[in-house]
Amino acid sequence: MYTNDVQQRIRYGETDQMGYVYYGRYAEFYEIGRTELIRKLGMTYRSLETRGIMLPVVKMVVRYIKPVSYDELITIRTVLRTLPTARITFFHELFNEAGEVINEAEVQLVFTDSKSRKPVRPPKDLIEALLPFFTK
Repeated sequence: MYTNDVQQRIRYGETDQMGYVYYGRYAEFYEIGRTELIRKLGMTYRSLETRGIMLPVVKMVVRYIKPVSYDELITIRTVLRTLPTARITFFHELFNEAGEVINEAEVQLVFTDSKSRKPVRPPKDLIEALLPFFTK
């Protein structure tokens, strides 16, 4: 299992008329979590794209538990529970400043060749970077 935490302060423009984070913004938080998890492994989404690999989202299941408001600091926890194949599934937990879970999500993406738009295997260096976290 591989886990990464990143913090994000809620900006005014991310809230709705009720003063809570608008539900559609949560997908952006998941993207922040995925991006930073991959960066922690020593690569970037951009580096994958320059190699001709795209990662479209094919599934997203979300559970909204508690609201979060403007200027609160949230923690975005992103977890890989299994090594990726042609698909990679990220599990996200968002926590408020009190450490309470406010949101959970499962987001699945597919490694795709940017030209053919067909699924491909993940890059070997990504698997090599993750392998120590999945072997005992």
